[in-house]
Amino acid sequence: MLLVISFIFCSLVVRLFVIQIINGGSLQLRATDQWTRDLSIIAPRGTIYDRTGSSLAVSYTTYNVYVRAREVTSPSKVASVLSSELELDFSSVYEKITNRKVSEVLIKMQVDGEQAENIYNHRLDGVYLAENSDRYYPNGNLMTQVLGFISIDNVGQTGIEAYYNDYLKGKDGYSYVQSDLQGKEIGGSLRYYIPAEVGSDLVLTLDSKMQLILEQALEQIMTEQKAKATAGMIMNAKTGEILALSNKPSFDLNDVPRDDLTALFDNSKVKIVTDVYEPGSTFKILTVAGALEEGLTSLDDTFYCPGYRIIDGERIKCWKTIGHGQQTLVEAFSNSCNCCFMDLALRLGVDKFYEYMQKFGLGSKTGVDIAGEGSGILMAKSQVRTVDLARIGFGHAVALTPMQLLSAVASIVNGGTYNVPRVLGEVIASSGERTEVQGKVKEKGIISAQTSAQVNLLLEKAENKTGNYTFVEGYNVGGKTGTAQKYSESGGIAQGKYISSFIGTYPADDPQYLVFIMVDEPSAGAYYGSIVAAPYGKIVFSNLFEYLGEKKQDESVTINYVEMPSLVGDSLADAGSKLKALNLCYELDGEGEFVLAQLPPAGSMLAEGTYVVLIT
Repeated sequence: MLLVISFIFCSLVVRLFVIQIINGGSLQLRATDQWTRDLSIIAPRGTIYDRTGSSLAVSYTTYNVYVRAREVTSPSKVASVLSSELELDFSSVYEKITNRKVSEVLIKMQVDGEQAENIYNHRLDGVYLAENSDRYYPNGNLMTQVLGFISIDNVGQTGIEAYYNDYLKGKDGYSYVQSDLQGKEIGGSLRYYIPAEVGSDLVLTLDSKMQLILEQALEQIMTEQKAKATAGMIMNAKTGEILALSNKPSFDLNDVPRDDLTALFDNSKVKIVTDVYEPGSTFKILTVAGALEEGLTSLDDTFYCPGYRIIDGERIKCWKTIGHGQQTLVEAFSNSCNCCFMDLALRLGVDKFYEYMQKFGLGSKTGVDIAGEGSGILMAKSQVRTVDLARIGFGHAVALTPMQLLSAVASIVNGGTYNVPRVLGEVIASSGERTEVQGKVKEKGIISAQTSAQVNLLLEKAENKTGNYTFVEGYNVGGKTGTAQKYSESGGIAQGKYISSFIGTYPADDPQYLVFIMVDEPSAGAYYGSIVAAPYGKIVFSNLFEYLGEKKQDESVTINYVEMPSLVGDSLADAGSKLKALNLCYELDGEGEFVLAQLPPAGSMLAEGTYVVLIT
């Protein structure tokens, strides 16, 4: 009997040890879950700032309204108050609060403070309020795509809000009350409160003043050029920091239009990062950089343009079908002569050209910290024919994202360092600890400093048509424009649909700022990048200089204005001579020998160096 009693006693001790010591923690949690009812306290998201300290996205307290049906003593009164205060259907609310099969039901989320206070003052049995958090964007529709927005559950859905959601979201808290077997709160019982922990703050590389300058120009493009869409970016060429980034159309982040999800998705994308396009002549910056670096050309090299090249039996036209004639590399770059860049591409050859495209990051993502980045489209090197290589040389037969192009151009003009583009500058934890985000260098020495200086000179000469510092009066700005046809969904060329673009550099001899403007399907009459994109790049630069307090490189430079002559009926040669005498440049639309129409009309006052369109 003693042995039996001893065995039973030892078994009980072992069992108690397992329950109390080994499984004690988990059993206590299960018990607490049975004895208590909890309400989650949603953590406020961290604040997003621009580089100057201005708030771009802030959180404010809202409330979620819950009802525990078993505690409701007057269902009609509760349903009446809640439906009235929250603007809900009475019968729907009544059905929810009388359903005792469910211990707790959510009536409405994101209720503002005034409504929550009114409900609280009614002292309704069974009605509970839990803290939540909502988002407010002080600048409304500024930086729409970059910042993004959150769901009703306080989760980032697009933009920075989604990409850095783990930093911003914080840690939720809880409020516990003890309850009986039926889930009713036990009066006078213990209450537990675990506060929410706010998310980390983010400081972006973007500057809200520069963003405003850029977005105002994009809005002007939408109105004046009647474009389907437009996009732009300002980047620090030396560090890869993105200072401004936008595309239009957009929407107010405080009033997200969720009724049309297709349009919302399209207008929420950062298209400079997500969408690919055929760049056209802006790609020539990459072609000439590779050719100069390999010693296959020089600034004094000459090219002859009869208006076309015949390659592999195919006739490929220059944009100026009557030809540019004999010209140096500097002149050919300024004239954006397709024939010159076909020659340079063929000199490089497929292997070497693809080697440089790989160095410039084409065909792969840049690594920018924005969701949805595209990789671009390059033909398989083994399938590239000579005629394909020639077209790639002037920016056709290749597709890339504007972010890829800008990052490549930045690496060329800054002396040969490829910096990974970024929008995050610093993370500030809820504890106050600050962590500065260091920029990443993908590769150094892509091209030499000498080649970089030569490309910068070409960009300077290309935009200052009538003398030094004349693109923006008194400032040393360089740049290149581009025009490319769009393709239909079937793969063929979409007739009459173009993308026009402009890339500008400042200071031209040692660029720190890159400005990019892209116009999708302009329909106001012109489509050349020099006419529908470059003038708005000039506006952005002018306003940027004023904001930065930049002094002119040459105070003596003045821009003269001339009257646009009537050229309709003139031969192309006569029209060209008249425009040259007035220091006006022109683009051709058509292959005829006589001018049928002109843009702008006769009598318009134009700054010297302005591009006009001759329709032949």
